[in-house]
Amino acid sequence: MFDAEPQLEVFPREVQLRRIDPACNMKRFYRMTVQRDLFGGSSLIREWGRIGRRGQVLVEPHPDEGQAINALMKLARAKQRRGYGV
Repeated sequence: MFDAEPQLEVFPREVQLRRIDPACNMKRFYRMTVQRDLFGGSSLIREWGRIGRRGQVLVEPHPDEGQAINALMKLARAKQRRGYGV
């Protein structure tokens, strides 16, 4: 009936960051996603490592999606202070 444009998400469910410094031979990535689990909660899945290689993975369970997104945003701010960018 109406051709509504898709609504933008206010709170991100996925963040991908990079830190590249050729002088230090540093090429790193940090990826975070929020996914629902089978038990009614949500998990923050963190993956990091050197670009072009397989990274390490850590799964943090949270009671609900809101807390997982809050953790994602807090961690993204901390990583950006350390030099990671989009």
